[in-house]
Amino acid sequence: MRTVAVVGASLAGLSAARALRKQGYDGRLVLIGDEPHRPYDRPPLSKEFLAGRVGEADLALEADGEDLGAEWLLGVRATGLDRADRSVRLADGRTVRADGIVIATGAAARTLPGSEGLAGVHTLRTLDDARALRDELVRGGRLVVIGGGFIGAEVASTAYALGLDVTVIEAAPTPLAGPLGEAMGDVVSALHADHGVRLLCGVGVKGLSGERRVDAVLLEDGRSVPADTVVVGVGARPCVEWLEGSGVALDDGVTCGADGRTSLAGVVAVGDCANWYDPHTGSHRRVEHWTGALERPAAAVATLLAHGETEPGVPRPPYFWSDQYGVKIQFVGHAAGADSVTVEEGATDERSFLAVYRRAGTPVAVLGMNQPRLFTRWRKQFTA
Repeated sequence: MRTVAVVGASLAGLSAARALRKQGYDGRLVLIGDEPHRPYDRPPLSKEFLAGRVGEADLALEADGEDLGAEWLLGVRATGLDRADRSVRLADGRTVRADGIVIATGAAARTLPGSEGLAGVHTLRTLDDARALRDELVRGGRLVVIGGGFIGAEVASTAYALGLDVTVIEAAPTPLAGPLGEAMGDVVSALHADHGVRLLCGVGVKGLSGERRVDAVLLEDGRSVPADTVVVGVGARPCVEWLEGSGVALDDGVTCGADGRTSLAGVVAVGDCANWYDPHTGSHRRVEHWTGALERPAAAVATLLAHGETEPGVPRPPYFWSDQYGVKIQFVGHAAGADSVTVEEGATDERSFLAVYRRAGTPVAVLGMNQPRLFTRWRKQFTA
């Protein structure tokens, strides 16, 4: 291969570029990113950066003096992929022809219909999002977070520490029931109540009120929740519209094998936009976690450089963590399909415990709250 284009310049794209060089690729390497920023770390955006404890320089992912020998095309969006001449079309009219292509365009925050143009309404996905939200939170007042997932919970925790009056609204009866199951989702989400943050569950959002600036969140049951600032944390959609008509198979992202290979030869996908096949569950799934964006590109790059002539390995089970209200939450594995979950250390009411999920007696997932050492020992069983 003489030219490889990596479309997406966040952690997954950077990890792919590093893997290419590490695995011996010495040809032309082009990194394309729609944001103007060099690669930066996203997890601190909802925590330390939002709280003002770290600055933008602390988010940089590139090591001092690191030189990948790459061409960086930043601040320009990919608009299409032409499989006939193997070129990536860019929004500014340029094209990049490549022998190999790594799709790493990630995902974008979902928005609330009708909120466009209303001041005080935010999503949190990018550095620019975090800058804008941080400026709002400094003003204090009443914050309403729509969505009780991990991003929403982390924003609520940060805002609580900054002294804001915080309400979290979750449409599902139990927050975090998807990734953690109902029992443990209920335990983890109880952190809100422990700290005086209101949690309204099982009710949807009808809309927002306000002329130029939001002043309330309107619920489907008729209630109105006053708000000075609103954060919409209702998930993310994979950024794959630019691939329509390219021949790359799409289904909730880019459909991939267990090694990132797509339906087009010479094209692999990594990161939040990649819907990888998971042999552990026998199904496809997108892994929207930091560790997946860090680790999985190496396998995809190996497949790309070998022209698909490699046997796909078994991806490591998903691992993620979250910091909320001073509590460290860690999870590895798949809660879906587990037929039991037992607390094996500590106590849930003390918010310090380790729980093991099992299916037919076999551990399939582990959840830890403030149990980092014990959790690490259990996690090694899943990644050995």
